[in-house]
Amino acid sequence: MSTPGEICFADAREIVVAIRDKRLSAVEVMQAHIDRIETVNPALNAIVTFLPERGLEAARRADQALARGDALGPLHGLPIAHKDLFDTAGIRTTQGSKLFADHVPAIDELIVERIRAAGAICIGKTNVPEFGAGSQTFNEVFGETRNPYDPTRTCGGSSGGAAVALATGMLPIADGSDFGGSLRNPASFCNVVGMRPSTGRVPSWPAQQPWSGLGVQGPMARNVADAALLLSAIAGPDLRSPVSLGEPGSHFAGPLERDLAGVRIAWSHDLGGLPIDPAVRKALAPGRAALESLGCVVEDAEPDLSGAADVFDTLRAWLFAMGFANAPDWALDHVKDTVRWNVERGRALSGLEVGRAEAARSELYHRMRGFMDDYAFLALPVSQVPPFPIEERWVREIAGVKMNSYIDWMQSCSIITVTGHPAISLPCGFTDDGMPVGLQIVGRYRDDAGVLALGHAFEQATRTGERRPDC
Repeated sequence: MSTPGEICFADAREIVVAIRDKRLSAVEVMQAHIDRIETVNPALNAIVTFLPERGLEAARRADQALARGDALGPLHGLPIAHKDLFDTAGIRTTQGSKLFADHVPAIDELIVERIRAAGAICIGKTNVPEFGAGSQTFNEVFGETRNPYDPTRTCGGSSGGAAVALATGMLPIADGSDFGGSLRNPASFCNVVGMRPSTGRVPSWPAQQPWSGLGVQGPMARNVADAALLLSAIAGPDLRSPVSLGEPGSHFAGPLERDLAGVRIAWSHDLGGLPIDPAVRKALAPGRAALESLGCVVEDAEPDLSGAADVFDTLRAWLFAMGFANAPDWALDHVKDTVRWNVERGRALSGLEVGRAEAARSELYHRMRGFMDDYAFLALPVSQVPPFPIEERWVREIAGVKMNSYIDWMQSCSIITVTGHPAISLPCGFTDDGMPVGLQIVGRYRDDAGVLALGHAFEQATRTGERRPDC
């Protein structure tokens, strides 16, 4: 890591060790990433509310702490830009909406608090769709974020800015959130790793609906081990989140190597009949052979998750309506049409409809749990389509099947959301025209460690994630 380019594409774990060993200073690391952002970001628009001076000053303090012999966190000296849905004390947080264009929170959100305590240094925010709605990153505050493999295509969303920043070396690690696929889809579209942890693995605070569990926060990185490093810093119990799990984050800091011989994996081509673009099917096909090369037993199988799409749509609409419960009537006139549609649909729901959706969600969990008694993992597409033109705000048709709303095209992710099981998006292949395609690995309930271990082995077997964009 003797040049800025080598620093920016080095593994986060290697950077942390180099800073601790004083082979690199935190200032050198920060300056390399600032230079990279200034070079690449104008064309891609991944980093917003950029704070280079603040980052350099914090890096100087990090070097001073090391010189004093202070106790250091696991992320000491790593630059990070937080997702613009996350509150950051003293730093503008817009949620991609004109309604919050000038909003500056007074406190850090819990995930930000933990990342800062672990030693990472904030240099800004990453771009998102308005209120994180839809897997296409654009808004009227900052504009569109473009795919680094082809700037005429979308990067996905809602953690789109984070995925692009990772793929291009602007950041070594990134945080994100996932409701219907917002950590997984942009990772797939940008050839990086995005993990949706188990509900409660990364506690969320403040949260308007803390018991829901449909929306979670989690790590993104260029490789699985770096994602595990970040997860080790943000996971663990916190009484401010009533669903937080008791296992400490340090559980994810250990080695990821595991003997996978004989491990049974269910391979699902389409999760029970979802339309899948032929280019995605073709790009994912070598992934099966890669899993088999690890000694895994891979079989065609899939759980019965019928009804999950309706459950997701109902509960999502209800949560959107709740999110706007205290907003003035005029607020909906100033948001994009898809957000307005989701809120209005939620307001039209009856209590009985929401209750039935929750009951069906419980049944789906048990169906999935029973299926996973037979299989340690489920492998399936992350996204049903490859990255599409950036002017196309949402996918209207897949393989001849019409999509009825802006979230229908991501059911390969959102259906998994309903089950509550951990899932990760792994670089798997490329389409004939050079666009990334990710494989989704789903683990047993709360087996986040197993998902990371299989993901690590898979990426070692394929090396697909090492292919960088030309920018």
